[in-house]
Amino acid sequence: MNRTTLSLIAGTAALAAVTGFAALTAPDASGGDTAKAAAQLPVERTSLLCPQPSTSDLAETAYTSFTPVSKGTDSSGTAQLQSATGKSADGAKSGTGKKKADKPVLTPKEPGKPVTGATSGADAPALVGTAEGRFAPGWTVQETTEVAAGTGRGLLGANCTAPDTEFWFPGASTSDDRTDYAHLTNPDDSAAVVDIELYGKDGALKSTVGEGITVQPHSSEAILLSTLSDESQTNLTVHVSVRSGRVAAAVQALDDKLGGDWLQAATDPAAGLVLPGIPKDATSVRLVAFAPGDSDADLKVRLASPSGPITPAGNETLHVKAGMTAAVDLGDVTRGEAGSLVLTPTDTPVPVVAALRVVRGKGDKQETAFIPATAAIGTRATVADNRSKGSTLALTAPGRTAEVKVTASAGSEGGTAVTKTYTIKGGTTQNVAAPVPAGLKGTYALTVEPVSGGSVYASRTLAETIEGVPAFTVQTLPDDRGTVAVPRAEQDLSVLQK
Repeated sequence: MNRTTLSLIAGTAALAAVTGFAALTAPDASGGDTAKAAAQLPVERTSLLCPQPSTSDLAETAYTSFTPVSKGTDSSGTAQLQSATGKSADGAKSGTGKKKADKPVLTPKEPGKPVTGATSGADAPALVGTAEGRFAPGWTVQETTEVAAGTGRGLLGANCTAPDTEFWFPGASTSDDRTDYAHLTNPDDSAAVVDIELYGKDGALKSTVGEGITVQPHSSEAILLSTLSDESQTNLTVHVSVRSGRVAAAVQALDDKLGGDWLQAATDPAAGLVLPGIPKDATSVRLVAFAPGDSDADLKVRLASPSGPITPAGNETLHVKAGMTAAVDLGDVTRGEAGSLVLTPTDTPVPVVAALRVVRGKGDKQETAFIPATAAIGTRATVADNRSKGSTLALTAPGRTAEVKVTASAGSEGGTAVTKTYTIKGGTTQNVAAPVPAGLKGTYALTVEPVSGGSVYASRTLAETIEGVPAFTVQTLPDDRGTVAVPRAEQDLSVLQK
């Protein structure tokens, strides 16, 4: 091959490369951009991680997987949930010492129908899930654990979450009656390095133990928060930041007398926050907030009730000092009605994070759950593991009146999907009579889609009685991120003439 031919081939290759680049970046002659408005297309791959459910021998854990039916997806695809630690679903170790392609805890068969799996005991591992193709958009997995006795007894629920690099958990504790663990799960082929910082009422707790924690590939670590500092604090904010790699993080909060639940990450720091779906029979509600920046935050505290905004008597505002955790007990703030807490700045907007600790029951029959501040439903949100009894859907429209569509999926063992539309008046929270699939057998999923009007925030409370205790867990419903913006592009060879 002579030099002229080589030069021609090289030039052609360079032309192709430049053309491809120009198609995405070159402006047109009119001053506009060749890249058109981004199209919202279904995601093609979703990863979810579920924390180790419990260290109790009495634990009974159910997993429920669901993918809403989405337009524009391919007809092919797979999804499965497997051990993250080289153990099988029943806790047996792999003999290879490597990540094992063990039997999945569950494998969905088709979008639009939930599939369930189960495990029991203290050795159940953390799980890593991957969905591709038609199973990826909006894939949701719920982990629900019943513990009949002991520290943290009750109903513990968690939405399995995507890996990320930063998490905030207001509402944790290192007090003597609490046993809180930060669970870190690494889905990748390389190790992740993580820092855990604790912030109390006077600022950061002194600790070097939380720096540079290594989470090995395809593994999970449970870090007891009380081992990170000698200070005992009732109300803490936990900050998990990842130096390298990525993890999924959640805090398991276990109380000696008040049961326990998963404290999941709050939404990113913001000047205004919504904490939706306080159960109407809550006997105690505690607000915990943290200002991560250099400025103090002053917040208006309002309860969005079924009839409109209410100011809690004696707790009209909350002052949060920079770098410190603030907490206020609101008592039985809902007074028998549905409610959501809405926080807004009194003057200068300062980003904060926040969560609620909610208690139901009395005496030695009390149980705890947590409601972190959450993002509004953008396009669609889904929550799995709903039952014919005990599931309550709370919808909040803190601003303008909103109309939403709620779809109950087919049941995991039978039943036909049902859809209803609801109108939520501005400034209110409504506990709606969520639709139940016709002929329901097993569990089902609820999908919420805003139709018109203002922003909507939502949560689902799952409740049942365990050994006489009014056990419950609350999951918020942020957008399921089932679509991604993909720029529209076209070739523009004029860039080669410039």
